[in-house]
Amino acid sequence: MAAREEEQRVQAAVQRHVRTNAFAEADKVISFVLSDPQVQQARAQIGAAETELGMELCARLQPFKDCYEQAVRDGDADRLTGICPGKHGHWGRICVLDDGHETSMEEPHWGHNSEGQPIAWVSSAPDDW
Repeated sequence: MAAREEEQRVQAAVQRHVRTNAFAEADKVISFVLSDPQVQQARAQIGAAETELGMELCARLQPFKDCYEQAVRDGDADRLTGICPGKHGHWGRICVLDDGHETSMEEPHWGHNSEGQPIAWVSSAPDDW
């Protein structure tokens, strides 16, 4: 019995080691790709387009942000659970539209970024993957 437990402990340690090494290698590759000047340029262009679209939609969609902020102030859990799950914490984005807006309203995600500026985006952000 002790030999079996020791074997399981060793296997678990090996699996942790392999997983840790795989994550470290993936992190190196991702960092290398993201540091490429062309990738940085594309990222800046996408950011500018998302900010521009966010500003364009602001006048029409501002009431959604106002409702979201009121729900946060009031602690209105019912209202907050009806809001789009398109919240991308790593990127500081929060979509303030109603859940299902992509199909019912045919709107992109719209809300604000970590600086509070209006932003619009399509699909998921990398930390949603």
